[in-house]
Amino acid sequence: QVQLVESGGGLVQAGGSLRLSCAASGRSFSRSTMGWFRQAPGKEREFVAAISSSGGNTYYADSVKGRFTISRDNAKNEVYLQMNSLKPEDTAVYYCAVRDYSGNYAYPSGYKYWGQGTQVTVSS
Repeated sequence: QVQLVESGGGLVQAGGSLRLSCAASGRSFSRSTMGWFRQAPGKEREFVAAISSSGGNTYYADSVKGRFTISRDNAKNEVYLQMNSLKPEDTAVYYCAVRDYSGNYAYPSGYKYWGQGTQVTVSS
């Protein structure tokens, strides 16, 4: 059974940092693109970042470019999201996901497996 478990969320002041982790189990995802999405109350789930299977290619939403860094450790079957210079508008539930074989990395519909999410709250 495939399972993705996010951790590392919490409450932080604006300008602070958090590091999210996503641990995958049930199978290896070393050949899959992994992504992070977020969803704020009353809003649709939106793309944050994605990383190719080897880690050689990364993609970011314009809103987080230069502040967030996605990385992965295939030996541990984990993916991470380092978030710096956090802003109140970054407040959301953050989800990690595994891209489907031919899915578009920037859209939720392009992903097959999802975690349960971790709350990130940035206070002003």
